[in-house]
Amino acid sequence: MKKLLTVLLALVFCQAAQAQTTACLEHFYQKSAPSFTRPALQAHTLGLCFEAFAVMHSGVSRTPLWSAERLTTDSLARAREIKREDSFHAEETLPPAQRSELSDYAHSGFDRGHMSPAADMPTRQAQHESFSLANIIPQNRHNNQVLWSAIEGATRHMTKERGELFVITGPIFEGEKIERLNAHVFIPTHVFKAVFDPARNEGAAWIAPNADGDAYQVISIAALEKRIGINLFPKVAESIKEKIMDLPELRLHGRKHHF
Repeated sequence: MKKLLTVLLALVFCQAAQAQTTACLEHFYQKSAPSFTRPALQAHTLGLCFEAFAVMHSGVSRTPLWSAERLTTDSLARAREIKREDSFHAEETLPPAQRSELSDYAHSGFDRGHMSPAADMPTRQAQHESFSLANIIPQNRHNNQVLWSAIEGATRHMTKERGELFVITGPIFEGEKIERLNAHVFIPTHVFKAVFDPARNEGAAWIAPNADGDAYQVISIAALEKRIGINLFPKVAESIKEKIMDLPELRLHGRKHHF
């Protein structure tokens, strides 16, 4: 029987990353945050609102369950002007017993993988916030640095061509036993990135094992939502979610790779 993390039906925003505001609602398509269709493991979930993205954090997995952002041509142009400065840090606004620490990742063999990427962030403050461990999962090194990097790059390329995308990224925890870092932080079995184009009213999702190799799938948002138990885009019609928009071919190891 699969065990899949799910969360509260509504966002509860803490003081740290700012309380829920009109600005934070801009991260969601039609200002509607994801809702959750499987009530299991609802305890210890908390919504965090950052400058350029929003996170639903689980104190059970000590990871985000999803991280949502609105990308535009303008925001990415501003992001390109900002030099990356790694500043990984524990999210001190979360209860100590429910958050991950830098020590959990030390010598683990896993990367600290961003869900909303640092390269998407349009200001220095937003980039710093993206390094919060509330936005991080234990990610296989090859997956993070090769395959997922290509997916993030393809998403930015799509945004430049289309003008605006709503993007939600997150982990999937499947199987009878979930491995953990330092007996604390759940290690995802898969990672997903769902994209929705509001102008063309179409979307799709990438999903990949959190493992070595370049295997991935492109699936419909409807199929992803059924698998993870999360309604990622509540304001999008089911008939639209069932269709699969064309996603860019990925460039891996200097070659195109798509299957």
